[in-house]
Amino acid sequence: MTALLEPPPALQFDAGTGRVRLDPHDAAFVQDPYAAYAFFHDRARAFFWEDFGFWCFAGYDDVNRLLRDRRLGRERPGGYRNFPEGADARRHLAAFDAVEAHSLLELEAPVHTRLRTLVNRAFVSRQVERLRPRIEALAHELVDAIEADGHADLLPAFATPVPITVIAEMLGVPVETGPQLLDWSHRIVAMYAHGRTLEVEEDADRAAKEFGDFIREHARRRRQTEPGDDLLGVLTAAHESGDRLSEDELVSSVILLLNAGHEATVHQTGNAIRAILKQGGDPRRFFGSPEAVAATVEECLRFDAPLHMFTRYVYDPAVLPEGGLPDGVKVEPGDRIGLLLGAANTDPAAFAVPRRFDPGRADQKNVSFGAGIHFCIGAPLARIELQASLKVLFERLPGIRLAGEPAYRDSYHFHGLDRLDCAW
Repeated sequence: MTALLEPPPALQFDAGTGRVRLDPHDAAFVQDPYAAYAFFHDRARAFFWEDFGFWCFAGYDDVNRLLRDRRLGRERPGGYRNFPEGADARRHLAAFDAVEAHSLLELEAPVHTRLRTLVNRAFVSRQVERLRPRIEALAHELVDAIEADGHADLLPAFATPVPITVIAEMLGVPVETGPQLLDWSHRIVAMYAHGRTLEVEEDADRAAKEFGDFIREHARRRRQTEPGDDLLGVLTAAHESGDRLSEDELVSSVILLLNAGHEATVHQTGNAIRAILKQGGDPRRFFGSPEAVAATVEECLRFDAPLHMFTRYVYDPAVLPEGGLPDGVKVEPGDRIGLLLGAANTDPAAFAVPRRFDPGRADQKNVSFGAGIHFCIGAPLARIELQASLKVLFERLPGIRLAGEPAYRDSYHFHGLDRLDCAW
């Protein structure tokens, strides 16, 4: 009989109740959440995470199924503005809430269906595969800028400029506004952090107002000229059977596309470079053919994803997958649950030797982009950005190596590196 795993030092587990205490800011957990995930897979595939205050699920099959379960959803019961703490407690978040209230990520059918149809048509109208040559050219420009130096922190020098430049060009806003777009994005997504402060909330609200005003002004200018086929122009004119995006919905959609697409892709690029360089040897062996490039990117998405938790609200009373609990997990309308994407991607019940980096694995799959109606709308673009940029980087710098051990940021809402110092 196989011995049960002991919990990591910072993790406290009550087997009788399924309750876990694990500070998401614990230094060991920040640097290696997979040790805790291995324990969850062995002892607590469903558990009540006291630090967050809701039940969490770690198994691949459970997470994949619950992402598609229509008894659950992203929209808060009663609507986004049905704040449990009361509206007065959120007066300082008026601009942020105005953006979130119209975000398709926070909505369910039928409003979600209408918005996603409009936004998706605008997004795919650019035929993202046609962007591959531009992404490759941009990657070459970035390598040109650092090659002679022999070293760089690849997060600001490579991982960050690719997605922000691409999304700015897709939106049709000046590329030179990239640093400002980044600043707004960082300040807004800080709202998703565990244990955020009042100062963070007020700063996120200011960023949401500034970003919203920026988009409204560019949309106003676009309406006065030819719309064009860039994303902002298409979204401005988007319609389906006489329906169209309101200005508030337009603002929320653009902010979502930039924040979600840019933040996740930057962290995934950094995590992927780290994972590949940790394998040693010539990194070009992972990029020898289009099929190898695609397989390598999929393994990077599985092996060290940038988003480790996605939450859902409960709409109907339910007993969710038992996860080892005798009576299952009983939830009621209004409850939240956490779906641990990073844990699901490393479930030994779904993957052979899950912590082995193996692009050729026969069990290749992941939930890094979610599943169901909220499957990431930018997934095709993210995949192409990763495939094109990583291939160029390692072909141009085959002798690249880590210059020190990269450390992860203390930000469980986005699992990514603080720095990525490399030399060649």
